[in-house]
Amino acid sequence: MYIIVGLGNPEEKYARTFHNMGFNAAADCAALLGAKFKKKECSSYIAEAYVKGEKIIIARPLTYMNLSGVAVKQLLAKYGATPSQLVVIYDDFDIPKGKIRIRPSGSAGTHNGMRSVVAEIGTQNFARIRIGIRDPEVNIPIINYVLSEVKKEDYDLFISACGRAAEAAAELAGGTSVEDVMTKFNG
Repeated sequence: MYIIVGLGNPEEKYARTFHNMGFNAAADCAALLGAKFKKKECSSYIAEAYVKGEKIIIARPLTYMNLSGVAVKQLLAKYGATPSQLVVIYDDFDIPKGKIRIRPSGSAGTHNGMRSVVAEIGTQNFARIRIGIRDPEVNIPIINYVLSEVKKEDYDLFISACGRAAEAAAELAGGTSVEDVMTKFNG
């Protein structure tokens, strides 16, 4: 079993913002695995898939970004999963736009959604896929930037990044080691 969680904000007005990269990648992952978001549970929209006979839960929390950990904790409890069976996908201001980085563990950094996840589940030891959003040409406060819409000329770049993040999540859920996934997708 794996639980893949894409962080974001549930309202339509946030759909094209930088802070919804995790939501977008989770949707791409569900499509890649032939799953649809059909139900609500654990404060999340849920899609279910199977990879090599193993159940995969793909979730998009409804708790809003800063309380993402509430949904993640509920998901782990409901499905009897451990943090080692968790993959979280989210935007990261510290990585250049369009790049993705996979890590087996680590701190939450400046990301409030990840701070919530770490605080709620009590560990930093779970896989994460970070989608870079930093644009050196933009000079506004981070909180304003992450809630702003992706520029039209950057859509294709971020569609590609979300697609690669979805592929990486699917490979992790399929049993590929985090080291092998890092080698293939980091860079």
